Amino acid sequence: MADYDYGGDAEQAELKKLAADVDANPDEFEVWEKLVAAVEGQEGGLTRNSSSQAITLARETYDRFLAKFPLFFGYWKKYADMEMKVAGTEAAEMVYERGVASITSSVDLWANYCAFKVETSHDSDVIRDLFERAANSVGLDFLAHPFWDKCLEFEERMDAHDKIFAILSRVIHIPMHQYARYFERYQQMSMQRPLSELAEPEDLARFRKEVEMAGPQGRSDFELERDLRTRIAASHHEIFQVTQTETTKRWTYEQEIKRPYFHVTELDDAQIANWRKYLDFEEHEGSYQRVAFLYERCLVTAARYEEFWLRYARWMLAQKDKQQEVRNIYERASCLHVPIAEPAIRLQYARFEEMSGRVDVAEAIHEEILSVLPSHIETLKSWGNLIRRQHGVDAAVAHYCNFIDSPDCDTPTKAALVVEWARLVWKVKGSAEEARAIMQKQQHWYLDSRPFWSAYLLFELDQPAGAAAEAEHHQRIKAIHDEIQQKSRLHSSTIKELSHIYMEYLLERGTEDAAKEYMKLDQEVNGPASVSTIRKLKDEDKDMSANGQLAPLRYTG
Repeated sequence: MADYDYGGDAEQAELKKLAADVDANPDEFEVWEKLVAAVEGQEGGLTRNSSSQAITLARETYDRFLAKFPLFFGYWKKYADMEMKVAGTEAAEMVYERGVASITSSVDLWANYCAFKVETSHDSDVIRDLFERAANSVGLDFLAHPFWDKCLEFEERMDAHDKIFAILSRVIHIPMHQYARYFERYQQMSMQRPLSELAEPEDLARFRKEVEMAGPQGRSDFELERDLRTRIAASHHEIFQVTQTETTKRWTYEQEIKRPYFHVTELDDAQIANWRKYLDFEEHEGSYQRVAFLYERCLVTAARYEEFWLRYARWMLAQKDKQQEVRNIYERASCLHVPIAEPAIRLQYARFEEMSGRVDVAEAIHEEILSVLPSHIETLKSWGNLIRRQHGVDAAVAHYCNFIDSPDCDTPTKAALVVEWARLVWKVKGSAEEARAIMQKQQHWYLDSRPFWSAYLLFELDQPAGAAAEAEHHQRIKAIHDEIQQKSRLHSSTIKELSHIYMEYLLERGTEDAAKEYMKLDQEVNGPASVSTIRKLKDEDKDMSANGQLAPLRYTG
């Protein structure tokens, strides 16, 4: 727990106030921003000589803030800079490692980390290893030039011309914003580099054979090398043209990316549409590496949009032997980025784990959602169906009954679960009688539940009548309609809606006296106020249709 009881009274009071604001509004970036600035400014600015309480408070604040918002790359840099001031190189490096693990596709963070390493380490091999890690993480970014420039600057400092040329040989194949200047430098250096560095051995052998066959016999070694370099330069120009074409194709989408970084504010519709189209394009191009990297870029900008996490997981699942990668996507979305108030990604994650044979994990995911959203009906239904698939109908029924009896479940949710219980018994066990008995026994608890009464009515309408049981079938449906009108506490608009379904049934499947009953109901339901007898509720009554999660009803026979 953070300690604010030290320092001057004014500073202490301000920190306590900001901390209270954060506790009251933990999702508000602006209040966190103020608190981070305040803890960094303690005692006139943190240094190695600052009090241990001030340093500890700053670390705890950064840790909490970046656990909440791990994609703010600039704050990882600020945290590392602070650690460099108060604790030194090793502490700062640990922060950088945490940062690049949290936001692997950040060109800026990797460039800053590499620059830090260049300035604080004397081991060129260690530095080059870090640059290679960074290249594998962000080297394909359309705006990766700040990182590649850092690579080249380091090798220039080391006077390692062979490594500079190797970097350029790699970069000229990558479609990126500043591809042309890298190619120009590559061309200039290639004139002084040995032939063995200008092409792969098999390509070099092929070019040499072409040159020997194309020109006159008896040329000197100098002339052969000159012609060979000309042929290699032509192959390099072909690479340039391919890279130029690929860059141009992507520029259409890149120029529409207005916010390439994470922020808590929402993206506008044009940005979302552009990411969809860009992903469509890259998937059509077919490079696994480029598609995966573009998803990672997208999911920095659109981290809170479950649409893109679901799309990424579905695309990854379609690749061969990528089950662990799919799991990682779901875990990142569920544990770090998508608010639990939007549980669709977590429910899909549970289905994935069930598919993978980890039923216990799938159940734990449902349980975790319900620990925050105890009355979330889709999660309760999803868990019930999981139990039915894995353990049978009776276990699923016990699951529903357990929540129906729970004090943590609200009444509208209990009504929906009774409907699911009855539907399970009817559809899976095949017992309409048992389902009917459940509805009849439970109805008095849910007199104001639109989902319950609409499901009850539609259940009876869906039962096959048969010629011999036509009258009995009609009486059952009529009895439910009468109870809706006379006993339920539904809003008048809902009663009218359900009456219309019953009236449609009378016309399409009613007996010989159906028209008489229909016309009477038409008067009661649709007539003017002077003749209508449909029950009116007080104006202040809440529209109970809001309790339901059903689409507008229409009986289709």
